[in-house]
Amino acid sequence: MRAWRTYVNGSSMLMDRLHRELQDGHGVSLADYEILVRLSEQKSLRMRMTQLADDVASSKSRVSHQIARMEKAGLVLRRECPEDGRGVFAELTALGMALLKESAPTHLDGVRKHIIDLLTAEEQEVLAKVFDRVMTHLRAIDG
Repeated sequence: MRAWRTYVNGSSMLMDRLHRELQDGHGVSLADYEILVRLSEQKSLRMRMTQLADDVASSKSRVSHQIARMEKAGLVLRRECPEDGRGVFAELTALGMALLKESAPTHLDGVRKHIIDLLTAEEQEVLAKVFDRVMTHLRAIDG
């Protein structure tokens, strides 16, 4: 129980801190930042909404609402998929890319300061292996 409780509380506190730093410094939520990152990593700066939801471990419905809000702010655009009339892409805009570039140093500094620098290289490797295993297990259950 100690391992579980410290994980639950520690991860919640970490995410809250990272969110607050991005929100206070740049007016962007951690959830929106993660969407901007995922889109920026694509050559075309766009992804199918279903893949985006999978990548950020969220529901399609939640990501759809999030993208709608981000679109109103000018950070992303929705585009129909030319190959599939039902498919929809989320595409990063120039404004979204500018916000990402501005906020990335704050986020990276927070990740380093609040977790990476607190762990040895060996502990970082163990943490990565543990959560790779957890994600693999949960994806297998979900199909």
